[in-house]
Amino acid sequence: MNYQGKIYRPWPEARSILIQTTLGCSVNTCTFCSMFDDKRFKVRDLNDVFKDIDQLRNYYPYVDSIFLIDGNVMAARTEYLLKLLDKLNSTFPECSKISMYSGLNDFRRKSINELKEIKDAGLTMAYSGLESGDPVVLDKIKKNMTTEQAIKGMEMAKEAGIKTLLSFIFGLGGKARSHEHIAATTDILNQMQPDEIAPMALAIQPGTVLEQEVKRGEFIMPTELQILHEEQYLLNHLNFNTFYWGDHGNNIVSLKGALPLCQQRFLNEVNAVIEARSAAEDRVIQTFSW
Repeated sequence: MNYQGKIYRPWPEARSILIQTTLGCSVNTCTFCSMFDDKRFKVRDLNDVFKDIDQLRNYYPYVDSIFLIDGNVMAARTEYLLKLLDKLNSTFPECSKISMYSGLNDFRRKSINELKEIKDAGLTMAYSGLESGDPVVLDKIKKNMTTEQAIKGMEMAKEAGIKTLLSFIFGLGGKARSHEHIAATTDILNQMQPDEIAPMALAIQPGTVLEQEVKRGEFIMPTELQILHEEQYLLNHLNFNTFYWGDHGNNIVSLKGALPLCQQRFLNEVNAVIEARSAAEDRVIQTFSW
């Protein structure tokens, strides 16, 4: 496989085969992200992708899960995606899961019929970055998405039957806006009710706008206790069935399981860590680059 540039996939897709379908991200303006700063967004030539698929078939006798990279594969034309999914299904008939990145706005830019076609063609799950439900934070990080657009995108994905995982970031409101960020994020999650959610603690990526804001003192990093209180608030107020991927490597407490089944146990674990660290009230969270 001749992957171009830096390669990323969600941590729940650690065992998936990666097929590079797009280059870069169709948004690529988020101040906290440097994932695709080495390339401009482009949908790869379908014949080149097909060659990669055939090469993978020759290499792997059995493939159970496939993840399509780079960012926002759903931004490709529907006809392109249908041909791609058909090729994947015919080449890997044993495969039980095909997933991709999709911006919530990418759902909005297709019709319900198009989304249903894509789902029926074999898309199992889409990963979307919510980041925050706080309009102030969304504007600050240059997500190029409003909360209304996020809700509409999720509504369309649900109507089409596309299973969706939403990721968001503890601490993205900084020290000053921690409560507003998590309260609004929890509220919008309760409205959207995604099939799965994946919270991760804020990590400052080298070379990002946010890194410069931290250095200039314009963004004050949250404390460990603020991050823990955000997760505590979230677990106290989520009120729908979902799967919780709270085991990202940067999270203070590693939690993974179905909600509400595991919700009280998760909350107890977070509360215990808060009590144990209460003396370190001003300690800034320490995380590692993706």
